[in-house]
Amino acid sequence: MTTDPWGRVDDDGTVYVRTGDGERVVGSWQAGAPEEALAFYRNKYDALVTQVGLLEKRLRSTDLSASAAMSSIDKLRDAVKDANAVGDLDALMERLEKLSGRAEERKVEQKQAQEQARGQAREIKERIVAEAERVAVETTHWKSGGERMLQLIEEWKKAPRADRPTEQALWKRMSAARNSFSKRRKTYFANLDQQREGVRTDKERIVEEAEALSGSTEWGPTARAYRDLMQRWKASGRADRSSEDKLWTRFKAAQDTFFDARNATFAERDAELRVNADAKEKILAEAKAEIPGITNPRRARARLRDFQEAWEEAGELPRDVRDKLEGSFRQIEEGVRRAEDAEWDRTNPEARARAKDTVDQLSTAIQGLETKLEKARTAGDERRIKEHEAALEARRSWLTEAEKALDDMS
Repeated sequence: MTTDPWGRVDDDGTVYVRTGDGERVVGSWQAGAPEEALAFYRNKYDALVTQVGLLEKRLRSTDLSASAAMSSIDKLRDAVKDANAVGDLDALMERLEKLSGRAEERKVEQKQAQEQARGQAREIKERIVAEAERVAVETTHWKSGGERMLQLIEEWKKAPRADRPTEQALWKRMSAARNSFSKRRKTYFANLDQQREGVRTDKERIVEEAEALSGSTEWGPTARAYRDLMQRWKASGRADRSSEDKLWTRFKAAQDTFFDARNATFAERDAELRVNADAKEKILAEAKAEIPGITNPRRARARLRDFQEAWEEAGELPRDVRDKLEGSFRQIEEGVRRAEDAEWDRTNPEARARAKDTVDQLSTAIQGLETKLEKARTAGDERRIKEHEAALEARRSWLTEAEKALDDMS
């Protein structure tokens, strides 16, 4: 019989292994020496040791899941329990028990990590859903809002997953927000299309009116009508882009037809009126040279009437010089008017009476103050003396100005 610390080979070739529960048969060896039998079954034990060692290393140094570890441990337990091998099988079972405890710890750790990850995923997706709901309710910039909604969908897909009930509840809100946004956008553009159709109809009428006026030769009323049509055009809003461009082209063409014809007519008329401008420039030059030198307002007014009659007889002015020449002639008229007003103010009896009354009042006041000043000097009242002297100085100055005004009116 050949023995080993953990087994033996009987004389009939039966191989035994020793465990805490006693001996059990692991095989039979008939082909060679007993030592070869023990070596063979020890190799089988070493293979089990290698497997256990590899599992210990994986559990220690990798992120092997607890469920995968427990499955491997259970398989190795069965393999060691019924192993046809010679070695310290009890020691291997103890190592597997320790591994089982470590796997249970990992199970708890992984569960906690999973709960934490799901909590973080829930927070991320709740934030995504909340923004999607805000976009669905508040956004009116449809292009940027639609782009942001698509970005949020992509963020949802890339975000980690929460637990299934949470995922389902949040996705239901996300889907509802997306549908709500799409419905609001669709309603907006449907209303916008309706409004634009109304605008298109209004502008069609405006264009038809503009085209009907394009051949008019009533220059003033028609020009005002075109200004009114332009105001209506601006106030009516915008139609769809294609209709807007086409209608504006028609409106502009009608307007240009009218104003080109008016400008051509006015240009021809202005050329005919150029001789009137030459005549009025001469009248203006003579009036500027003569009227400012006339000091008598009545004679200035009479001479101005002569120039005014000549001005009217000279006829209408061309548009390019009308404002300038008319403005210059009005300045001469205004100068005569101011001279007449000044003359009236100077010779007005009521004004002269008021000026005379002012002089009399100031003279009386000065006499009274001189009397008071003399009394204060006699009494030696310095305060009263200063007050009366100051009052006298002011009133004497006023009297000088009043007498000068009265002299001008005489």
